[in-house]
Amino acid sequence: MNSAGIVICGAGVLGLTIARELVARGADDILILEKEARPGLHASGRNSGVLHAGIYYAPGSARARTCLEGNRLMRAYCAEHGLPLDECGKVIVAPDPAELPALDELHRRAVANGSPAALVDEKELAALEPGAVTAGRALHSPLTAVVDPRAVLAHIAGELTSGGRVRIRYGCRATGPAGPGILGTTAGPVAYGRLLNCSGAHADTLAHTFGLGRHWVMVPFKGLYRKLRAGRAGLVRGNVYPVPDPRMPFLGVHFTKSVTGDVYVGPTATPALGRENYGLLRGLDGEAPQILLRCARMFLRNPQFRALARDELRKYLPSSFFADCARLVRGLRPDDLEPCPKVGIRPQLVDTRTQALVTDFLVQSDGPTVHVLNAISPAFTSSMAFARMVCDEHFAA
Repeated sequence: MNSAGIVICGAGVLGLTIARELVARGADDILILEKEARPGLHASGRNSGVLHAGIYYAPGSARARTCLEGNRLMRAYCAEHGLPLDECGKVIVAPDPAELPALDELHRRAVANGSPAALVDEKELAALEPGAVTAGRALHSPLTAVVDPRAVLAHIAGELTSGGRVRIRYGCRATGPAGPGILGTTAGPVAYGRLLNCSGAHADTLAHTFGLGRHWVMVPFKGLYRKLRAGRAGLVRGNVYPVPDPRMPFLGVHFTKSVTGDVYVGPTATPALGRENYGLLRGLDGEAPQILLRCARMFLRNPQFRALARDELRKYLPSSFFADCARLVRGLRPDDLEPCPKVGIRPQLVDTRTQALVTDFLVQSDGPTVHVLNAISPAFTSSMAFARMVCDEHFAA
C-alpha cells in the first residue's frame, strides 16, 4: 500500500503552495494526488492570471487578510524565477454616475485592507488608460499585476519534486475513506498521517464522503471570454474593470492584457451544468439534474442570485456582451471582439440552508483531515499567504 505522512488531494495552486509551505516548515514525506495528467487543467490554470490587490474583499475576511500578502509573495516568486510577470496595474471605472457610491465603497475597503489603490480624476485616468471611460473619477490599483498561471504551477511542481520530499502521482483520483487513516483512490488505497483536500470543484464531494460539510454544495459557474482581434489590443494598456455589485462574488466583464499581449474580454458567470462543463456538452454528466435543481432553488429563494442569473444569461447575446464592454472603453467596435477558446469554471460553494453563495474562503477540519471547500477568487493571488494561514491553523506543531 502506498503511504505518506501528508497526502494532498489536488495539484492546483493551493495544493502545490501548501505543499511548498509544509516543506519550508520541515515536512519531508508529502504525496500529492492529481486526477489529471499535469497541473493546471482546471480552475488554477484557466483563470485570468491577474494578481489582485485587496480592493474588493470585506475587511477582516480571509480573502482580505491573504490577498495583498499573496500578491507580494507571488510577484516576488515570479521575479526570482524569471517567470512572466507584467506589473501593469488596473483601473476600475464607473461610467454611470450612479455607480460612484459603489466606487467610493471599494476605495474604503481598499484603504481598510491596506491597499495603495487611489481615486483618480478623468485627467489622471487618461494618462493611465487613455481609452477608459468613467464619470468623474476612477480607482487606480498600482499593485495589480498579471502572470502566466500554468507557468507558475509547472515551476512550483517541478521545484517540489526535484527536492525529493514531495511526490506527485498523476492520473489518480481520491474517492473517499477506505478505513482509519486510509484514503481510497482510483489507483488503490493510500495510507496517510494527515490528509488535505484541495480538490477544487470536487472538494465538497470528497468532504462529504468524510461526513463533513454536507450542507455546503458546489454550484459551478462558467466563465466565457472573447478576445480583442489582432491590431486592436492597443485599446487598453493593462486591466480595465467595471464597478462590481458588492453583494455578488463576481467582478463583471472586464479587459485583461495577458503576459503575451493578448487582451481577453470577460468572463461571464453563468451557471454551468457540470463541474467541468467547458463546452456546450463537454463535461456534462449524471450530476446535471442535481445542479439544475440547486440553481432552481436559489433562483426561487435568493433574490440576488435571481438578479445575477438574469443579468448573466443576457450576456449570451453578442449585442448585450458588447454593450457591457463598450461602456468601459471608448472606440470599441463590435468587430473588435472575436471568439476565444478560453473558458473556465468557477467552483462556487452554496449554503443549502439559506441558498446563499458563500463569499469567503472556507476551510473545515476533522481529526487528521483538512478540507478547503471554497477556493474562490482571489485564491490564485492569495495562494502563498493562504498556504501559510492553513499551515498555521491546521498543521502547527
